[in-house]
Amino acid sequence: MFTRLLKLRQELGKFFSVGALAYLVAVGGFNSLVHLKNAPLASKPLTASIISGVISILVAYLGNRHWTWKDRQRTGAKREVFLFFIINGIALLFGVICLAISRYILGLDSALADNISANVIGVGIGTIFRFWSYRTIVFKPH
Repeated sequence: MFTRLLKLRQELGKFFSVGALAYLVAVGGFNSLVHLKNAPLASKPLTASIISGVISILVAYLGNRHWTWKDRQRTGAKREVFLFFIINGIALLFGVICLAISRYILGLDSALADNISANVIGVGIGTIFRFWSYRTIVFKPH
């Protein structure tokens, strides 16, 4: 039981480390595209969220496959990549939906409101979904 808890703690630590790097890519990319002076997608925050999210998904896949769950057997690269991107696409939608509600229903369009809705609430919900999905569906135990 203790060994199992220790392994789970290690997995969580690696998962959150990879996630932190991917999060920085997503948040930095989003804010660069939307909120910097002369930002190219200032009027298209949902598009910016999707673009920065896709780039962060690539970072997350590489980190999780080659570090977090490197000891897990491969069940086929195509299957793994397909499932990983489907799961992350669903998780990305949580952030986009939260951003859309904040922007277009609640009328909140500040950098703070965008970041809380997409990058705190949306990412938080998506993170729980991703951890469960990765360890049970994508990177199956032996």
